[in-house]
Amino acid sequence: MSALLDGDLSEAGRVAGVTLTEYFVTDRARWLWRYRLDQMAADPGRARWMARQAVVGDEGLVVGHAGFHGPPDESGMVEIGYSVAPEFRRQGYARAALTELLRRAAAESAVRTVRATIGPGNVASLATIAGFGFVEVGEQWDEEDGLELVFEVSADFSASGAG
Repeated sequence: MSALLDGDLSEAGRVAGVTLTEYFVTDRARWLWRYRLDQMAADPGRARWMARQAVVGDEGLVVGHAGFHGPPDESGMVEIGYSVAPEFRRQGYARAALTELLRRAAAESAVRTVRATIGPGNVASLATIAGFGFVEVGEQWDEEDGLELVFEVSADFSASGAG
């Protein structure tokens, strides 16, 4: 993440052992890497829950990133996040990432609920979560993203193979 934050795709790819695209050093991505690095510096135990998962396409090219916003909170809720580079969208990669995130959450005994927050105009992400049992439970204002709809699903339901 540090190499990505510095805009050094070559070093980031070398450390990760994969080929990364310019998508990983956009301003939006750099904001994410800084935010996650700060979180991990404050609590290194959070690292395994963050954007460390990558979605790799058939040719071994990383097409996006996925992970959790942090470990389960006191009620057992984890929030997921995933993003696919524009040139790889509409090919099923977001659904594949979501499926893996839900499987991982279901495998953790401390997780009871999985949350996804999505802007109301993000038709693609709203379609991505459809069929996975998510229920809209409210809305929130995010400093970075603006208005978001809040969706949740039981980790038990997500383990049942929905999607």
